[in-house]
Amino acid sequence: MREREQKSFFANVDWMLIILYLLMVFAGWISIYAAVYDETHRSILSLDCDYGKQAIFILIAVVTAFVILLLDAKLFTSFAWVFYILAILALLSVFPFGSDIKGANAWIKIGQFSMQPGELFKWATALALAKYLSTHSFAPKKMDTLIVSILILLLPVGLIILQNDTGTALVYFALFIAMYREGMDGRLILFPIIAVVLFVLTLLLGEKITIIVISSVALLWWFFFSSHRWKSIRNTILTAAFCAGFVFVAHKAFTTFLSDYQQTRINVLLGIETDLKKAGYNVNQSLIAIGSGGVSGKGFLQGTQTKYNFVPEQNTDFIFCTVGEEYGFVGSFLVVGCFAFLILRIIRNAERQRSAFARIYGYCVASILAFHITVNIGMVLGLLPVIGIPLPFFSYGGSSLLGFTILLFIFIKQDANRLSLL
Repeated sequence: MREREQKSFFANVDWMLIILYLLMVFAGWISIYAAVYDETHRSILSLDCDYGKQAIFILIAVVTAFVILLLDAKLFTSFAWVFYILAILALLSVFPFGSDIKGANAWIKIGQFSMQPGELFKWATALALAKYLSTHSFAPKKMDTLIVSILILLLPVGLIILQNDTGTALVYFALFIAMYREGMDGRLILFPIIAVVLFVLTLLLGEKITIIVISSVALLWWFFFSSHRWKSIRNTILTAAFCAGFVFVAHKAFTTFLSDYQQTRINVLLGIETDLKKAGYNVNQSLIAIGSGGVSGKGFLQGTQTKYNFVPEQNTDFIFCTVGEEYGFVGSFLVVGCFAFLILRIIRNAERQRSAFARIYGYCVASILAFHITVNIGMVLGLLPVIGIPLPFFSYGGSSLLGFTILLFIFIKQDANRLSLL
């Protein structure tokens, strides 16, 4: 009986996801090797270089993935809150024991290695949210579920922001996509999008009246072409009031709450300022590297921007420009295609779950990965602000690789167990 269950389990595992994972981890390792290649340490296993350390991280991650597949899937459902509490305690431990790295006090040093709890334990927040939403629904005019769900997210987000790691904190808001799939009012996603658009318009146009006119025209268009015109009057008025109020406070908030360096980064991104030596240097060198790759790339270890260290943080946040320079448009397209296939397959698998917990968790996994991929590649291409988040499975770092591995393989385990549920 036990042997039949094991055969059934391995037959139900989505091997395509596992193969994709292994391919991307290997491609990431090779990219890290190319990004920090050192002729005095040619061995890819040299522990004196980042690619040698990454080999250790990969080994730990693969062993962890295998252990997760051997565990009982019910463990993650039953102990979801325990994992969440442990994650919060890990985040709290950063304050007395943390180390400052690149301006963020978000790391705990363990010998020669460092651990970043905010990056490592995203899966714990996803488990807690899935556990809660699997027994509660977003019923109309019922705010309890929404409030508790937001609090589940805000607790780790608040602690991470206090560690001055805003980029990692923003990733947690991707879980709103999973909440929307479970019935949350879509306006809670629409309003932040409107706020971002108005914020950008405020910085670009400056004239508040102009922006208010543009907002009003857009809202009137929404009102008159709505299929429920009269029902949308109140929503239109509230949205207009929100837009007008936001416009008047946006610039003040921009200059008050963001540091000078953050303001410069955003202004450079929007073309308001030009700063190729400081705030815009990384992105400019990244674009040169990707552009120089052409269609098919310069070849492995042949990238001049990479070889001569023109791009800072090329083995972490800007690892994608190594792919672009050495393998060109073709290599970049294949990497983006693999990521897209990974996200779509996770969503497809989430929809076939018999358990609400597994479905919600699957959407959490897809949301977090999609946010990381979109923002990281977007900032490397100069389309989004540089907020310092890694490219899943590619960027150097033990915390990110192990965190993404646990996040993904918990879902693979849940998916493999779906047929055993009644």
